[in-house]
Amino acid sequence: MARRSGRRPGNPDTREGILRAARSAFAERGFDHTSIRAIATAAGVDPALVHHYFGTKDQLFLATIDIPFDPQEFVPQVTAGGLDGVGERLVRTFLRVWDSPAGTAAVALFRSAMNNEWTARLLREFLETQVLRRATGMLQIDPAEAPLRSSLVATQMSGIILVRYILRLEPLASAAPDVVVAAVAPTVQRYLTADFTRLTGGAADPGTPGGAADPRGTGRDR
Repeated sequence: MARRSGRRPGNPDTREGILRAARSAFAERGFDHTSIRAIATAAGVDPALVHHYFGTKDQLFLATIDIPFDPQEFVPQVTAGGLDGVGERLVRTFLRVWDSPAGTAAVALFRSAMNNEWTARLLREFLETQVLRRATGMLQIDPAEAPLRSSLVATQMSGIILVRYILRLEPLASAAPDVVVAAVAPTVQRYLTADFTRLTGGAADPGTPGGAADPRGTGRDR
């Protein structure tokens, strides 16, 4: 699933200078508050040259983090069927990517993020702007609830990465994808569709301490 832009490599020094400026800008100001023009200025080149080498700001951002898959391919596969069954599609697609050769590079990136603040910032920006926000938008999840729902989903996905691919804790490390999907997908589905009204500003349920959502809830009451 490696990206191919079809663009000629260009001058390596110029490309690397743009990438250095982009990494710094994205890590310091975030994806939304960084412009191609600002990156070009920091790199000492014309903005047109940035577009020539990397295309859009999204493509430049992906190049800075060197993620081994393109969310523009990954996310639509997961969201195509809407909220029904999205938990299963997400976990299954996630495992297919991480169990593939691309997963080796992804594990290296995750390890680096755990030990390097700059990489952690870039990875967080990638997840928030390129994956989670895009996915919740396609699924038409309430914007007021989307950040909490998506971050809860991220706890499950990052847990799989840590235990299955980094620590390689058995039996999860060697479990068949179908086993992992069957175990994890219902939790992911609940995070995306359960009634979170009481967690996002609604009236607290007297029978639930602190107004916490009933963990048994699986329906979406709107």
